[in-house]
Amino acid sequence: MPASRSYDPHPSYQPVGGQVVAGWPAAVAGLPLGPLVLAVDGPAALDWDALADALVSAVRSAGREADSLDVRGHYATAADERVAGRPVPADDPFFTAMSEARVADLFDSVPRCERPAEDGVVVMYGPGASLCEPDVLWYADLPKRYAEAAVSKGELPVGVNLGRPAEPGDLVRLFYTDWPVLDRHRDAIAGRVDRWIDLQDPASPASLDGTALRSTLAHLVRGPVRTRPYFNSTPWGGQWAASELGFTPQAGNTALGYELIAPEAGVLVGEKGEAQVEIPFQLLCVEHPEDMLGEGVHRRFGTSFPIRFDYLDTMGGGNLSLHLHPQERYMREVFGWPYTQHETYYVTAGEDGARVLLGLTEGADLDALRRQVEDAIHDGTPMAVEDHVQSHPATVGQLFMIPAGTPHASGAGNLVLEVSATPYLYSLRLYDWLRKDAAGASRPLPYEHGFANLDTSRRGEDVTKDLIQRPRTLRAGEGWREEVIGALPEMFYAVHRLVVAPGADILDDTTGRFHILNVAAGEGAVIETLDGRTHPLAFAETITIPAAVGPYRIRALGGDEARIVKALVVEP
Repeated sequence: MPASRSYDPHPSYQPVGGQVVAGWPAAVAGLPLGPLVLAVDGPAALDWDALADALVSAVRSAGREADSLDVRGHYATAADERVAGRPVPADDPFFTAMSEARVADLFDSVPRCERPAEDGVVVMYGPGASLCEPDVLWYADLPKRYAEAAVSKGELPVGVNLGRPAEPGDLVRLFYTDWPVLDRHRDAIAGRVDRWIDLQDPASPASLDGTALRSTLAHLVRGPVRTRPYFNSTPWGGQWAASELGFTPQAGNTALGYELIAPEAGVLVGEKGEAQVEIPFQLLCVEHPEDMLGEGVHRRFGTSFPIRFDYLDTMGGGNLSLHLHPQERYMREVFGWPYTQHETYYVTAGEDGARVLLGLTEGADLDALRRQVEDAIHDGTPMAVEDHVQSHPATVGQLFMIPAGTPHASGAGNLVLEVSATPYLYSLRLYDWLRKDAAGASRPLPYEHGFANLDTSRRGEDVTKDLIQRPRTLRAGEGWREEVIGALPEMFYAVHRLVVAPGADILDDTTGRFHILNVAAGEGAVIETLDGRTHPLAFAETITIPAAVGPYRIRALGGDEARIVKALVVEP
């Protein structure tokens, strides 16, 4: 029987039709001859001046004249205001609606430059450079986790936000203005990018030419693919991922494990131990929406990948905040997302006595709940949470359904696999256990939004009946079965579990819509497709099976039963 394998924190794939190269000289070597205007576009949160200096130096070292123009110096005076997402209400310190602006809104008129002489190069750089009608277009990228961490730590205090060259970095601005505006722009120009540049190593950036980029995306979208995982730290975080998977905590714990969150996820391309580029997972959906998502899912969600998988690690940590997520109409009309954040919690591991808070008690007094929330915020009075919200045993293998508007929290001592809808930036927190951050400040709590979205219709026994479901066998064969472990009429996706005995295998089929799989118990599995591709999947790893894959086989590894969580969009 094939041996199991350990969790791979750096899954990678070979490029198709080209090679990943390292350093500016290697990138410059691919430039065409003759005078040309080279535009380098990308997100705001880059050291653009250092990039331009290094690139111009490499061009000159190659024996060509070079000059540069920073397009950020040509932004309109009102650029900041033009692109900003609007707070709702106007003085809301927590959230804004997702900005609907375009990068073109940064300019009154897009700058142009004179063509260089002979074989010279003019480098136009900064967000929006692609609008300047260049001869060659490059895209410089840095995964979003870098900008978020830098703003949180104050390491990029000035100029990190789009259209704000002289102001300190701001996370609200980053999440709700920069990311949606720049993501739309990136997606719109991806099909004509001549070189993709990964700046995780700014001294020697890795890059892949545009033809190989698109050939690689076309190959990846027809087979199983994993994104690069990483773990963030928070005040409530635990130690499971550090002790079991070998992740080094950023700030003492491994609270949030980003397995697959499409707006932030990346796919590593290149040989392990050599130069690699991290390509946004979202480009698979943009360049090949029907192959990736499926025709029906694409029609329903556009190019938005609608399901996410992540870990909530409180093993050796504390309780998550008591919170809920916006109901659909509120999410659409107030925050600007076209669909809302339904969630589920699958308990992968837990300490004795661990709990999950979920749903209102039968006798929950909403006026008393509001008073206690306000007293906790204003006076530091502890809140009697279980007077209002039910507490349930966190049994390993149990799935908890959390439709939008339902109050919930994972308790201390859990490893929860969160299988949720993708719009993850609107957590409406009611109570955070009076915790303080490193500076001694309490976490801001947007409780008015929370109470505006609290679903009071499901209480008491209805919570345990509807939201803590028993597995229902969907199909079965020798050594395997597929169970439905969570489905609700108001939720657009369902969660299944594949149970495969040692040495057995199970056949599955995407039938025109993507699947996501996670090995929640056992020693791992191997996925085999009809075109002969094989992909290993270790315990705790998550993988996407694009819609274009069609039939595939899952074979259990090792001597233990494999339990694989599977999520898919249900038919509307």
